Amino acid sequence: MTSHIVGYPRMGPKRELKFALESFWDGKSSAEDLQKVAADLRSSIWKQMAEAGIKYIPSNTFSYYDQVLDTTALLGAVPARYGWNGNEIGFDTYFSMARGNASVPAMEMTKWFDTNYHFIVPELGPDVKFSYASHKAVDEYKEAKALGIDTVPVLVGPVSYLLLSKPAKGVDKSFPLLSLLAKILPIYKEVVSELKAAGATWIQFDEPTLVKDLEPQQLHAFTGAYAELESSLSGLNVLVETYFADVPAVAFETLTSLKGVSGFGFDLVRGSKTLELIKGGFPSGKYLFAGLVDGRNIWANDLASSLSTLQTLEGIVGKEKLVVSTSCSLLHTAVDLVNETKLDDEIKSWLAFAAQKIVEVNALAKALAGQKDEAFFSANAEAQASRKSSPRVTNEAVQKAAAALKGSDHRRTTDVSARLDAQQKYLNLPILPTTTIGSFPQTMDLRRVRREYKAKKISEEDYVKAIKVEIEKVVKLQEELDIDVLVHGEPERNDMVEYFGEQLSGFAFSANGWVQSYGSRCVKPPIIYGDVSRPKAMTVFWSSMAQSMTKRPMKGMLTGPVTILNWSFVRNDQPRHETTYQIALAIKDEVEDLEKAGITVIQIDEAALREGLPLRKSEQAFYLDWAVHSFRITNCGVKDTTQIHTHMCYSNFNDIIHSIINMDADVITIENSRSDEKLLSVFREGVKYGAGIGPGVYDIHSPRIPSTEEIADRINKMLQVLETNILWVNPDCGLKTRKYAEVNPALSNMVAAAKLLRSQLASAK
Repeated sequence: MTSHIVGYPRMGPKRELKFALESFWDGKSSAEDLQKVAADLRSSIWKQMAEAGIKYIPSNTFSYYDQVLDTTALLGAVPARYGWNGNEIGFDTYFSMARGNASVPAMEMTKWFDTNYHFIVPELGPDVKFSYASHKAVDEYKEAKALGIDTVPVLVGPVSYLLLSKPAKGVDKSFPLLSLLAKILPIYKEVVSELKAAGATWIQFDEPTLVKDLEPQQLHAFTGAYAELESSLSGLNVLVETYFADVPAVAFETLTSLKGVSGFGFDLVRGSKTLELIKGGFPSGKYLFAGLVDGRNIWANDLASSLSTLQTLEGIVGKEKLVVSTSCSLLHTAVDLVNETKLDDEIKSWLAFAAQKIVEVNALAKALAGQKDEAFFSANAEAQASRKSSPRVTNEAVQKAAAALKGSDHRRTTDVSARLDAQQKYLNLPILPTTTIGSFPQTMDLRRVRREYKAKKISEEDYVKAIKVEIEKVVKLQEELDIDVLVHGEPERNDMVEYFGEQLSGFAFSANGWVQSYGSRCVKPPIIYGDVSRPKAMTVFWSSMAQSMTKRPMKGMLTGPVTILNWSFVRNDQPRHETTYQIALAIKDEVEDLEKAGITVIQIDEAALREGLPLRKSEQAFYLDWAVHSFRITNCGVKDTTQIHTHMCYSNFNDIIHSIINMDADVITIENSRSDEKLLSVFREGVKYGAGIGPGVYDIHSPRIPSTEEIADRINKMLQVLETNILWVNPDCGLKTRKYAEVNPALSNMVAAAKLLRSQLASAK
C-alpha cells in the first residue's frame, strides 16, 4: 500500500510566486530572481511530501502560468504573431502568449473544466511546426533528484492537449485537431526518452478529457496515441490520471485497455459511479490510484469511510497494486491550515488544506498496510461528529424559507421588451450606452487603507472618509470620460465573493487560504459551513453614497448566488442547489433594499454560472434549471423601471445561450474579445436575443491598450448580428487588476469608439 499526490499548489503559503511574478512583470526584479523563488518553492514542496511519507511525488506540476501553456511551450506551438525565434522558449515569449504585449494580444484564456482555475487555449492548425522547445519537465525532474527525491514527472497527455485546443485564426473551424497527433507524439517520445535517461521510473500523463462525453473517434485517438508511444514507454511505469468527474463506461473500457500503461488514476470523490465500474472489472496486474482525498474542497476526509472503501478496492486489485491518492491536483485548495489565525478551533477541526491532505493520504495508506494511527483516526471521527451536531450549521428559519421556494419559477411579471421600454424612458440613455463591469484599479494605497481598517489601526470614520475619496475619484473620472452608466469602483472590496461572504451568516474566512485562479491572480474562497442568511444590508450605504455624487445612473453591484457558491469552498453535507437557494434569498433582500434606496440599475454578477456546468451532459439540465432559477429569485420582485444587469466572464457560453436568455436579465455583459469573438457566432447562427447585451470590446487581463479604431471595428462586428437598440459597449471584465495608466486611455478609446459609431449610425439614417 503506497501513496500519491496528483499535484500541489504553486503559489506558496505566503503567495511568494505571485509577488515574484508581479515584480518581474513590473521590471523590478530579474528573471534570475523569479527563477530562484520558483526553485525554493519547488524544493520546499518536494521535501514536504517526502517527509510526510508520500511515495509517488509529482514534478513538473509547478508552472509560471498554467500547465497547458507549459505544454504549448514544450511542443513549440507558438503562434506566429509572437515572433518566436525557434530556440528554447524563454519568459518573453511565454508571458507574451499568456498576457499579450504592447503590440499583440494574448491567447484566449478559459476555465479549466468546471473549476475557477484558467488555462491558455492552444491555437493550432495544419501549418504549425512543432518542435521540442521547452525542457522544463526534464529539468525539474533532475532538480528534485539532486535533492535526493525521486519524483513522477507529470505531462498533460497528448490527446487531452489537442482536445483542449482550438483551430488558430484563419484555420477552418472544422479542422480536425486530433489529426495533429502524428506531429506531436514524436516530441512526447523525446521527452520520455530524456526522462528515462535521467533516471525516471514512473511518468504521469494527465488525460482529464476522458471524463467528458467523447465521440468514438476521440476515444479511438487515445488507443492510437498510447499504442504509438508504447515502445518509447518500455521500461517505465506509466500512470494515466483522470479527475473532476466519473469516467463514462465506454471511456473506462478504452482507458483500462491502453497499451504501455501500468496504472490508472480516478477521482472517487466527484466520480462515485466510477467505483461501480472498478467493482465490475479492473484489469489484472494494473495499479489503481484511488483518489479518495478531495483535492477541490477543504473539508477533512472521513477517514473511516475512506478506509472502508479502500478495503473493498483492495479485495479487487490486491494490496500491492492499490495506491491512495488525491482526487485531483491540490492546486484547487488552500496551502496549509497551520497558517490560519482567523478560524476558531471548532471550524478548524473540520478542515484540511493541502498540507493536511498529504497527511491524510499517508495515514490512509499506512492504515491499510496495518499501521493505523489510532489517535489520528479517533480525532478525525470526533471532528466529523462535531460538524454533524454543531448548532452553528443549522438555521431552521432559513431552511423553511428555502423550502417555500418550490412551486414558483420566480419570473418578473412583464416581459423584457416592455421592461426595456420603461427603463429607457426613465434612464434616457444614448444608443450604444457605455459602462464598465464594476471594479476599478486597486491601488497600493487603497489596499493599505483596507488592511489598516481590518487590523483596527484606523477608525471606522477614517476608513469611510478614505473610501469616499476613492469613490469620488472614480465617479469624477467616469464623468470626465463621459461614460453613461457608472460604477463606484468597489474600493471597499478586496474580492467580489469574500466581501459578501463576510456579511452573510453561515460563512467563515481564512487568513491565508489563497488559491490560484490564473497567472499571479489568487483568490481566497470563503468557507460555507452552515445555512446562509443576510443579517443586514451589505452594499446600500456605499451605493447610495456613490449615487449622491452624480446625476448619471449608478449601478448597485452584487455577486449572484451561483457565483458565490462556485467561488467558495462549499459545505458537502447537503446538495449544492439547496445552499444556492439560501444565498439567492439573501441577495434578493439586498436587491430590494437597493431599489428602495433609489438605485435604478442593479448588477448581479453571475461570472461563474457557466463554470459550474457539470462535465457530463446528462447532469447539465438539472444544474442549469436550479442555477438560472436562483438568479431569477434574486430580482423577481423589482419594478419594471429597475434595470437588472448580470455579468459573465471567461468561458464558452454558446452551448448554454438559451439558459442565459432564460435568466431574464435586462442587460448582460459578457466576455468576448479574448475568445476570438466566439460569442458572436451564436447570434450569426440565428439565436434571437431581445434583452440588452454588452459583449466585451477589449481584454482587461492584458496590459495592452486597444485603439479607438480596433474597438470600433469590434463594435461593427457586433452590429452585424445584434440590433443597435440592445447593444452595450463595455470591457470584458472588471478593472481591479489593471493600473490607471492602462485603464484611462483604454476607457477613453472605448467611449470614443462608441461615439464614432453613434455618429456614423445617425448619418446613415
